[in-house]
Amino acid sequence: MALSAAMALGALSLVGCGSDDGASAEGAAGALAGSVSTDGSTSMEKVIGSLGEAFQMENEGVTFTYSPTGSGSGIKAVQEGRCDIGLSSRELKAEEAQAGLTATVLAYDGIAVVVNPENPVSDLTLEQIAAIFTGEVTNWSEVGGADAEIVLIGREAGSGTRDGFESITDTEDACTYRQELTSTGDVITTVSQNPGAIGYASLASVKDSVKAISVDGVAPANDTVLDGSYPVQRPFVLVTKTDAQLPEAAQAFFDYATSAAAADIIIGAGVVPAA
Repeated sequence: MALSAAMALGALSLVGCGSDDGASAEGAAGALAGSVSTDGSTSMEKVIGSLGEAFQMENEGVTFTYSPTGSGSGIKAVQEGRCDIGLSSRELKAEEAQAGLTATVLAYDGIAVVVNPENPVSDLTLEQIAAIFTGEVTNWSEVGGADAEIVLIGREAGSGTRDGFESITDTEDACTYRQELTSTGDVITTVSQNPGAIGYASLASVKDSVKAISVDGVAPANDTVLDGSYPVQRPFVLVTKTDAQLPEAAQAFFDYATSAAAADIIIGAGVVPAA
């Protein structure tokens, strides 16, 4: 079941981003209460959902919401005051930081290069990946595969996953995608249904329906992301306003998510804690 559906069950719900300004941060008995609203990266769905669920279990008076709109939209939402914490799967750009935003790295995630399970190709160099996505290499036989057209699947403009992938492979504004999709799940589904397809997705979201290939001989995994040997990786970032204090419930969640106590939950979500 998709996490978005699971999060709709019980108190944890997927709703539009925005704090309830009328909610008190403290209940009658002194317990934490109020709301925490997050907005942004679809790649962070699993880790932020797991953290939000655990936080709510410890703070029953708090409502936690997550709106999966993409990194660029999440950054804009926090800048415009439409949510407490933005979620980005890329670092802030200079102009975003200069506009009064602060990025705090929550975790590191590998970007898996994924192909259909029927594809015999299991390893590509970073240079081959760049050549494929820019259209220099158009047939799988050129990289050791079958004589079949390569179908490029990518994310939409503004996606943190796309930004991270293109930055690492040095293919910014040069990729020749057949399809540009709006979520990690859509990329995985599309690649799983097309034997000639190749795409990229958050390692934490990869399923058995696709095959994650090695890059330069290194398989994408938590330990290879942690030791830096897997080359296609990016940060998962919490974005806040630099000069604005978070509401009490949101600050409590931020402190919890970035604490050592949350490390096991972050690892369980398939990514590597930053601290």
